[in-house]
Amino acid sequence: MPNPNFRTLDLNLLRVFDEVMAERSLTRAAHNLSLTQPAVSNALRRLRETLGDDLVRRSGQGVAPTPRALVLWPSVREALRQLQESLAPSEFDAATATTTFVMATADATAAALIPGLVEITEREAPGVSIRAVPLTTRDPRRLLEQDMADLAMGYFPAVLADLTAREQSGEPVSFDHLRLYDGEYLCVMRRDHPLAREELTLDSFCAARHMLVSFSGRPFGFIDEALASLGRKRRIVLTVNQFFTAGRVVAGSDLLTVLPGHFVRVTGIAEELALRPLPFDVPVVHVDALWHRRSQTQSSNQWLRGALARSAEQAFARHFTDGASAPPATAP
Repeated sequence: MPNPNFRTLDLNLLRVFDEVMAERSLTRAAHNLSLTQPAVSNALRRLRETLGDDLVRRSGQGVAPTPRALVLWPSVREALRQLQESLAPSEFDAATATTTFVMATADATAAALIPGLVEITEREAPGVSIRAVPLTTRDPRRLLEQDMADLAMGYFPAVLADLTAREQSGEPVSFDHLRLYDGEYLCVMRRDHPLAREELTLDSFCAARHMLVSFSGRPFGFIDEALASLGRKRRIVLTVNQFFTAGRVVAGSDLLTVLPGHFVRVTGIAEELALRPLPFDVPVVHVDALWHRRSQTQSSNQWLRGALARSAEQAFARHFTDGASAPPATAP
């Protein structure tokens, strides 16, 4: 395998490599770079000769990366972004910006924060667009690593614990987070459910039929972990991937579910539902914004994080003053 000499490496080849990896197409990469496709192919050939790896191979209508290309790409992309930011930092002017922000979020978090974010955007950044995409995992680091979202909002206890452990052990950490609010989860049932007329006990909770909101479809969540620690379990007969869907189903059935208390209040069907405290202890649900550190100093991402922090503070001060809120700190 060749031993690449970085001192003689043409950095333009890395720009071509980054674009090809992002697009998975030589044609689209050439268009984005204002180059011809033969020029892109030639750049890849030179880089292959330098690194001793094919990097990409034809696959269908595009190209597929080799294992080494997948390992190299995150470092190359971050290095190019840092270099660009250092040489030509982009200053975000909210009043004139036309940026589109992509956020991965569950519908409960979106219901709490998006209305306030829209108000702030309309007032301060009328040219900015927001695109909310479904959060389908409790670990969105891959989405952020691959630039599929600018940030993710949700409950990420395992991710934050892993980041803390890595930082304490001296390992490099590529992600940062901001606490937006603390949520209280409640047992939710239709208003005339038989269990709504009596105190909800651990036995009656476990004996009921349940619906679980699961982003991944896995029929086991943090409520089930809490029950397992007590040597108990519940029967889950239905899983859905949206909190609003869960509320609608519960309103017309005998199923129980567990939802964020603040979310029930903004569904528009709160009067059809009965809310009961869970008959066992569960951890407080911390809702955080998570982002890749390569965007830490980007003025556009800083503005977005600040706007989300203000939206959370306004939303919980305005609507959820009965114990479910934790005002956010100043956004980093």
